[in-house]
Amino acid sequence: MASRSDKPCALLTGCHGFTGRYVAAELEADGYEVIGLAHDGDPPHAGVLRANLLDRTAVRRAVNEARANVVVHLAAISFVAHGDADEIYRTNVVGTRNLLEALADAGVKPRSVVLASSANIYGNATVEPIIEDTPPAPANDYAVSKLAMEYMARLWMDRLPITVVRPFNYTGVGQGENFLIPKIVAHFRGGEKVIELGNTDVARDFSDVRDVARAYAKVVAKAPAGERVNFCSGTAHSLGDVLDVMARIAGYAIEVRVNPAFVRANEVKRLVGSNVRLRELAGFTPSIPLEETLRWMYSAKAA
Repeated sequence: MASRSDKPCALLTGCHGFTGRYVAAELEADGYEVIGLAHDGDPPHAGVLRANLLDRTAVRRAVNEARANVVVHLAAISFVAHGDADEIYRTNVVGTRNLLEALADAGVKPRSVVLASSANIYGNATVEPIIEDTPPAPANDYAVSKLAMEYMARLWMDRLPITVVRPFNYTGVGQGENFLIPKIVAHFRGGEKVIELGNTDVARDFSDVRDVARAYAKVVAKAPAGERVNFCSGTAHSLGDVLDVMARIAGYAIEVRVNPAFVRANEVKRLVGSNVRLRELAGFTPSIPLEETLRWMYSAKAA
């Protein structure tokens, strides 16, 4: 199912995920024919190739069929509290290696390969804002797997134009309610009087998924090979900030109860990034304020 149009082709892994559909829309708006790469257990879908990233032969076959001009690799185990560490490491490190190996050996060499890492690699950084040269200090298996992926990707940078991006937290319509903000929004939308949360003393640099998708498209366009780039708003919001804004939107305050079962060990307390390099390399700065994002999510139809 190779590209048959006159448009350049973008191969997008994780195309069925929360971020994938927004990134696909941005790439299509930039003139690409987007070919998705989804897990081989997913149902057939037009414009989507299927392969398990851990199957080297299947990945090579899909890459050769796509003949992509650019690649955005989103597919990963992305939930920090995912319970299977073995799956996290195999998918995020070995799966990415299989993709890079296939791309390096493909008949059509992409002009841009964008790999999604994570700001979680910084851990409990003691500096603010966090820049790309801040020393990594991962505090959970997900973060370690993403940092390991970055180191592994260096082995391919002499053969592929790789850019590693490190998104900080972001949210929007379509994100699962196992993530904090969608859970809070859903409780307010449903008129719930009480919400159970875990770590309540955290602060995060939240962006809107639509801004993040635009950032991916801008990095693809500029193709700053060999660079690491933060995707972030540059502003921290505490959990209390989010609850206060939602109370204003919904017209009532919700009672917060801490459930020890939801409290994560080694929780990163505060993450605030610098987006200076994103602006310098890609000419883009996320600009959608958190309140606008929350209003969008609150007014959307429940999934």
